[in-house]
Amino acid sequence: MTHDDAVLSRWPVRRVEASPSAQPPAPDAWPATVPAVAHLLRDGLDLRGATVLVGENGTGKSTLVEAIATAYGLNPEGGSVHARHRTHDSESGLDAALRIVRGAGASRWGYFVRAETMHGFFTYSVENNGPDFHRMSHGEAFRELVLGTTWFDGPGFYVFDEPESALSFSGQLALLGQLADLAGSGAAQILLATHSPVLAALPDAAVYELDESGYARREWADLEMVGHYRSYLDDPRRYLRHLLD
Repeated sequence: MTHDDAVLSRWPVRRVEASPSAQPPAPDAWPATVPAVAHLLRDGLDLRGATVLVGENGTGKSTLVEAIATAYGLNPEGGSVHARHRTHDSESGLDAALRIVRGAGASRWGYFVRAETMHGFFTYSVENNGPDFHRMSHGEAFRELVLGTTWFDGPGFYVFDEPESALSFSGQLALLGQLADLAGSGAAQILLATHSPVLAALPDAAVYELDESGYARREWADLEMVGHYRSYLDDPRRYLRHLLD
């Protein structure tokens, strides 16, 4: 076994691709009409120790991470491989058309943090004798979940969908440090969808930008959102004058 093969075998998910034994979504129906979904079904996606998806609303970031998390065995509304709470069925069903190529010696543990459904997950936690996150502010609860529990302390597949929605700038930096530590362990793997240039700067991550053509690997400095944030912070009036006019 080569060094690269040994590294890949420790990662829970080496590749995501269309399952040859499943019926794919109709090409003219959602979610296959989303370019990033069509791209995944056509070409697959190799995951690294840390993989980051960025792009505008509607480009398919959440659809992809939700489907990959669910195909891996995680609860679509968040939680670990053991969580099974449901509040409302809104999933795309894309997970049924995917095949997860797993690392042979990798951990089966995983955790899905989905900002959209965190309130329901917090209720599930209380009902199952877990931490009472409802007693905290949204940002405090999120930080306690990720930084204050043992659920993110070892090998596994950790999926995050827009976690920055609950966090201040300093909170994002704290999460970034935690994610960097996890990915740096070599056995923990990160999949992250984000609008945050802070989180997209995760060290050594493979960053993919989603748009109307699908997805493509990008350098952090070349991301469209990074350019917009830089321009806005340099002179907010460039943007505000268009909004106010």
